Amino acid sequence: MAPDADLPPPSAPEVDLPQVVDGIAVARLYGEPLFALPTDLYIPPDALEVFLEAFQGPLDLLLYLIRKQNFNILDIPMADVTRQYLRYVDQIRKQNLELAADYLLMAAMLIEIKSRMLLPPKKTDDGAEPEDPRAELVRRLLEYEQMKLAAARLDALPQLGRDFLRAQVTVEQSLAPRFPDVSVDELRDAWADIIKRAKLHQHHKISREQLSVREYMSVVLKRLQGQRFVEFQDLFDVTRGAPVMVVTFIAMLELARERLLELTQAEAFAPIYVRLAYTPT
Repeated sequence: MAPDADLPPPSAPEVDLPQVVDGIAVARLYGEPLFALPTDLYIPPDALEVFLEAFQGPLDLLLYLIRKQNFNILDIPMADVTRQYLRYVDQIRKQNLELAADYLLMAAMLIEIKSRMLLPPKKTDDGAEPEDPRAELVRRLLEYEQMKLAAARLDALPQLGRDFLRAQVTVEQSLAPRFPDVSVDELRDAWADIIKRAKLHQHHKISREQLSVREYMSVVLKRLQGQRFVEFQDLFDVTRGAPVMVVTFIAMLELARERLLELTQAEAFAPIYVRLAYTPT
């Protein structure tokens, strides 16, 4: 017979709960008061990480430690700075060994500088005072601080997409149609067509006529005044024969060269129109 066969099973220890729980319980679970935090909860180590400062590298960390404690950068207390630096390196080495590699290299440099400062200085061959072991570190820190301040000033400048947006304005095109330029081939074909029509009105009356290009330039300008557009073929009087039409055509070419009239065409193979290129006064 088992020695504990007649004994009742052990009961859970009774907890003397107070009648008033408001202001006493640390939390409520499913409506029941909770007077102490549970001790069997497992929280992963990486579940909550708080970064108080973010450093861009070993020099950034050193500069932070020096400026935060108002140390003179030209006279760095290597013992205090090295101690604080190594404490930070120990923390990041537990989390990220690859990240700590660069910081460990700087830590070795700090320890070397500190050890050189503990040894008696040796004079150089020319009898001059030896260089301060901290000189190279100070130079690197000053250069880094200048670059960091310059980067901060650049970052403070307004940036497109962050501080302002580029305005886009759509300009409506003019509703007036812009006629394409007349090609040389189309002008030649139109002239050839007029010559063919002129040959249909040939006669055998022979007369001598003095023709002036300047005179017909004036005739063409008068013909175009008060007209918005005049068709190319309407400027020629086919009844007066080929000489008059030749002079008229030369007069038109001269006016076009002097930019006094324009030749326009709405589309390919469409009629050619002539208009003044200036507004008469």
